[in-house]
Amino acid sequence: MDVLTKEQRHRAMSRIRAKDTKPEVRLRKALWHCGLRYRKNWRRLPGTPDIALTRQKIAIFVDGDFWHARGHQEHPGEQVASNKEYWQRHLARNVERDKDVNDELTELGWLVLRFWEGDIQKNLAKCVDEVLVYCGNVRSHLRR
Repeated sequence: MDVLTKEQRHRAMSRIRAKDTKPEVRLRKALWHCGLRYRKNWRRLPGTPDIALTRQKIAIFVDGDFWHARGHQEHPGEQVASNKEYWQRHLARNVERDKDVNDELTELGWLVLRFWEGDIQKNLAKCVDEVLVYCGNVRSHLRR
């Protein structure tokens, strides 16, 4: 049973953002600070990557821990208490869609990098360094 009313749940869910999330903005600002220029939410590519480094052909996605079932790929939706069947299907489909998008972008010659929101929050420098390695620029923004 849900502890919120239908109206409260609707209000809460309507405030969940699909783009410009805090972890995404943090990563973008760090990459910009390192001199990387990018397109954000570029619709020309399958899956609309959160960050697209067009010169290097790198598509970056910042995945939410809940929405992409981090740590629960075998049993997505186990972390929810109500309407489990719906959420298990929904989160499993998100994982499938992520794999399909990765395959499409790879076929187009793009490198796909996915970062979990928790990893960005815990260790932003490591995420930035990983992008810089693939860009051929191993200088970290923290070593300047």
